[in-house]
Amino acid sequence: MNIIIFFVVLLVLVVVHEFGHFSMAKFFGIRVDEFGFGFPPKLFGIKKGETEYTFNLLPIGGFVKIFGENPDDENTNGPDRNRSFVHKPKWQQAIVLVAGVIANFLLAWVLFSIGFMSGFPTSVDSEANGQNLDDVHLVVVSAAKESLAEMAGLKSGDKIVSVMHTHFINQSNNKVKTEEHTIQEINKTTFKSFIIEHANEEIELGYIRGKNSEENKINIVKITPNGKDGEAKIGISMDMIGTSKLSFFNSFLEGGKLTLLVTKKTAVGLFSLVFDGIRGQGSLDSVTGPVGMVGIAGDAYQFGFVYLLSFAALISVNLGIINLLPFPALDGGRLFFLLIEKIKGSRISPNVANTANMVGFSILLLLMLVITLHDIVKLF
Repeated sequence: MNIIIFFVVLLVLVVVHEFGHFSMAKFFGIRVDEFGFGFPPKLFGIKKGETEYTFNLLPIGGFVKIFGENPDDENTNGPDRNRSFVHKPKWQQAIVLVAGVIANFLLAWVLFSIGFMSGFPTSVDSEANGQNLDDVHLVVVSAAKESLAEMAGLKSGDKIVSVMHTHFINQSNNKVKTEEHTIQEINKTTFKSFIIEHANEEIELGYIRGKNSEENKINIVKITPNGKDGEAKIGISMDMIGTSKLSFFNSFLEGGKLTLLVTKKTAVGLFSLVFDGIRGQGSLDSVTGPVGMVGIAGDAYQFGFVYLLSFAALISVNLGIINLLPFPALDGGRLFFLLIEKIKGSRISPNVANTANMVGFSILLLLMLVITLHDIVKLF
């Protein structure tokens, strides 16, 4: 089921990206030969006008074949050359290339906005216009690897609904008396205090996992916090999170703000990753490929539809930013070639451009293979 969910999300994101290219190419009168859903081998196709809409076997995205995007003799000198991508003004070519990225950012904006309208998980510490938080709980944001919390089974998104320590007292008549210590109002401060107070003692945590808190049973785990020097920890980061439902207008306003924030943080993170790689300090531990994404998509679906929307929006932003990188075969690489052509006042040799894009595509496939293998290794 997780694989199906991931492929559906990926198909939607890539098709939206390619539709951006497709729509602007049509707008500028550029011939579009094919719009493919999935990747070949082709299952069947429907011809409408000059464009064939194909449905392919591999459901891992989509593509468009724009006449003249990869220069050759036919689209450069043939009878339909006036409708070729390479014969259009540079500014029109640039718009066609960047349209896919813009489509991904717009999709993320819409998805985040729908999330706010439906009920978006929001931190109590954040501020949003018209914010009204319901179902506020102390939520596990993340569990550190190999921590007490992870070994106990706690995961991101778990809502902590009860905390208890049972104290056993041996009486003189050989009877055992118990005293239960609990937290009446669970929040970050009271939880931390309770952990410190009961360092090196077993405590019981009750948590709810799933889409609907009212319909899911309370799971109980027992953990003994590691404590010394007046401190204790179980290895989680946490936050008070509730459900925020906003009006239509405020949803799109906050959705836009969140899209800009996610875009900024993603761009900074990607730059840091590339910079660390150049310095020889990079690590694949912070990179997740298709195999890892399948698990994340499944977890998001289990937590609820809004979480799945958020996951899709985040991937859409990532897809847009990555495609802007000035690397051959990516939209950013083609934009970079356009800039070179504009500066030098003539076209780059088709052989050079096509070879560069082919090499770039091969490198990207190799990188994806390495990341996928790394994902598989992390499973064991």
